[in-house]
Amino acid sequence: MADDHEPVPVPGTGADKRRLRYELLGCALHGHHLEGVDAARVRPGDGLVVRDGGGGLRWHRCLRCDAWVPQSPPERPDRTFPPGRDEIALPLRGKPLRDRYVLRLIALDRLLHFVVLGALAVGVLLFADKRASLRAPFYRFMDLLQNGLGGAGGTRQGLLGEVTKAFTVRSSTLWVIGLVLAAYALLEGVEAVGLWYGKRWAEYLTFVATTVLLVPEVYELASRVTVTKVLTLIINLAVVAYLLFAKRLFGLRGGGRAEAAERERDSSWEALERVLPGPAGK
Repeated sequence: MADDHEPVPVPGTGADKRRLRYELLGCALHGHHLEGVDAARVRPGDGLVVRDGGGGLRWHRCLRCDAWVPQSPPERPDRTFPPGRDEIALPLRGKPLRDRYVLRLIALDRLLHFVVLGALAVGVLLFADKRASLRAPFYRFMDLLQNGLGGAGGTRQGLLGEVTKAFTVRSSTLWVIGLVLAAYALLEGVEAVGLWYGKRWAEYLTFVATTVLLVPEVYELASRVTVTKVLTLIINLAVVAYLLFAKRLFGLRGGGRAEAAERERDSSWEALERVLPGPAGK
């Protein structure tokens, strides 16, 4: 328990404000993490999570952001006392919580890749399968368009030009392209799911896949620079750097042991004891 003579950081003040930023975001999104709201009685030993406040109220401590929330005792309690420590699953706090949000942002980026690549794969495979039946209608449309424009004009450039080229590509090549796109989409989907749930293997998979793809991205930039390509390269470089250094992959900065120690430091009962603000009026 924190010493009575030591200054204890209180939420929303000084050095504690930065540490609690992600905790406050989590509570804003999911609500406070309170324990013992269904208990009939509160013992003195429960003071870390809930205290009697007098006047028919109790003060419940949010185990995520450390705010004290007043609530009335339950009219029909489900249990006699608040749960013990071994019954409570502590929420993430501090850097582990920040890492969850960053990983989920990366997961959303990978999910977008999955959707786009999956749609492209389906389109290419459907085109490869139906190309023979689509060839005659497409060329009739091209003839009508060229006659309406008084000549070829720009019909051999842009999207129509690319579709025209697609009718000249071998079917086997189209099938290979479609399957490669589907495999890449599946990879991005697996990364998204793993990162969303904070799996260590997904961090390694994302790092390796993203690093490998940096080579063709740099090559593409060397041939033609566009805003989209530059942004994609910057995002992927940031992802690689974050996973390597912040998540301590491949044993860097202490590796998995340092990661576990960091989680224990910020998201444990000892961490809750170090930061023990009193409820309002206490």
